[in-house]
Amino acid sequence: MFQEFTSRSAPENGPPRLAALREGLSREGLSGFIVPRADAHQGEYVADCDARLAWLTGFTGSAGFCIALMDRAGVFVDGRYRVQVRAEVDPRSFTPVDWPEVKAGVWLKSALPQGGRVGFDPWLHTSAEIAEIEAALTGTGITLEPVDHNPIDAIWTDRPAPPMAPARVHPAALSGKTSGDKRAALAEGLKARGVRAAVLTLPDSICWLLNIRGADLARNPLMQGFAVLHDTGHLTLYAEAAKFDAETHAHLGNEVTLRPVSAFAPGLRSLTGPVLVDPASAPVQVSRELSEEGIAVFTAQDPCLLPKARKNAAEVAGMDAAHQRDAVAMAEFLAWLDTEAPKGDLTEIDVVKRLEAFRAATGCLTDISFDTICGAGPHGAIVHYRVTEATNRRVIPGELLLVDSGAQYPNGTTDITRTVAVGAVPPEARAPFTRVLQGMIAISRARWPRGLAGRDLDALARAPLWAAGCDYDHGTGHGVGAAMCVHEGPARLSRVSMVPLEEGMILSNEPGYYREGAFGIRIENLVLVEAAPAMGDNRDQLAFRTLTWVPIDRRLIDADMLSPAERDWIDTYHAEVLARVGEAVSPATRDWLQAACAAL
Repeated sequence: MFQEFTSRSAPENGPPRLAALREGLSREGLSGFIVPRADAHQGEYVADCDARLAWLTGFTGSAGFCIALMDRAGVFVDGRYRVQVRAEVDPRSFTPVDWPEVKAGVWLKSALPQGGRVGFDPWLHTSAEIAEIEAALTGTGITLEPVDHNPIDAIWTDRPAPPMAPARVHPAALSGKTSGDKRAALAEGLKARGVRAAVLTLPDSICWLLNIRGADLARNPLMQGFAVLHDTGHLTLYAEAAKFDAETHAHLGNEVTLRPVSAFAPGLRSLTGPVLVDPASAPVQVSRELSEEGIAVFTAQDPCLLPKARKNAAEVAGMDAAHQRDAVAMAEFLAWLDTEAPKGDLTEIDVVKRLEAFRAATGCLTDISFDTICGAGPHGAIVHYRVTEATNRRVIPGELLLVDSGAQYPNGTTDITRTVAVGAVPPEARAPFTRVLQGMIAISRARWPRGLAGRDLDALARAPLWAAGCDYDHGTGHGVGAAMCVHEGPARLSRVSMVPLEEGMILSNEPGYYREGAFGIRIENLVLVEAAPAMGDNRDQLAFRTLTWVPIDRRLIDADMLSPAERDWIDTYHAEVLARVGEAVSPATRDWLQAACAAL
């Protein structure tokens, strides 16, 4: 099994761990300490050894942080996790804080009116993050102070060892470009800006650049490490040698020098500047190491981010093939679910295990792309709900079931959400489901002038819900990697994303609606940005091409609420699903699929 259902921490563990942390802070003369979700690589997912926030507080969400002071401890979470956090932390010790509505600096000013020294681990925070907090604390007497030794690590006596999974080659047939070509192109960009080297701390950037993959993190085919790309195209890779066998060593070639992670900080101090550092992703300590040696720092975005996001033809072909394979598994799963769930015998864990089995039956599954979100009834209203043995709920006829899942295949990454009725359709769910569908269709059908960003399109998905006085507290879509991370920057469909959308970018399209204590609704497809077909006065425009081909539950659609264009879209989509998937599934599933894809 790829997915486990036990919780790593429990609310009752929080109070004694917080007390031990406070004892350590008192000895160091600190008023508090910031505990982020992040590791030194600033990725969304962290290895067990870096899960400090979950270990201290019990909160297991993929974003957030804790500020632990002597008399209070705030756990800052965004709209996705405000129901979840209340179930995972001890309310006597930790207070959930609505973030980013409440900023860390504003909270600290209120909590420490007399000033104080708040510590942070400079390997776990970016320069941009610390600068924002410090700006808010100007004139308050509160200072942020980097610490040499993380006080969490001092009290985490059974902390797991760092991951040491083997690296593997990502074939050129799937990557579309050789590592040498990628490095040469980026090196020319460095020269053009007068930069001698670029520091890379994001594992997905490094794996993309070197055409390698790994298994250091569950769900993400990544090898953890650091790298420095020089303006010659040569790259110094800081990763443990035990991760590389003869094949991967040969693949790296003579233009890549492998050194241990312990050599990273000394290596930084030996560079000749200017050195490019991304303030949004590199740890504060990177700039500190350079500055202390008098090496000029050039702040700019990680040079891998945009080229990685712009998938080439080989990567798009791989993603198309992965989605075709995944559509077959999903059709088999939904047909099974439609038969078994109304009997009332299934639990959420039963559903998750069965879905994973259908994907494993393809013979190509390397991992799931994230822990499956399977929320029955009111659990569906918890946006990033993760079922455990303790929370496992029966799937009850007459309720909704929300299943958000994905897979990692050698040639691509998938992410799909379907919300289905279990037996009889709850009447109160049909209108919000249809509004969510209308928003998803609006994004799917969108055309826009080149140069617009995710923030310019986000409202299209929300408008049907806004018209009914509703909304959802998460972005409409995130970038997705090609056989890489299921969440990939820098582009998003979000009201705060200013990154222009470009050809080759793949994003999720997933509006939702959540009624706490009752049900959740989300419908998600992945879409590819392409040049829009010529029409009108032939302006330069872009459009989305859908990659996901899985039925949407027709029983939950109020067809009278749809416009003719929306009805035509859903009927055309279902006809395409049947054409693409119908001949690849079992006979019983084909019969189910024909009914599921019938015209409205």
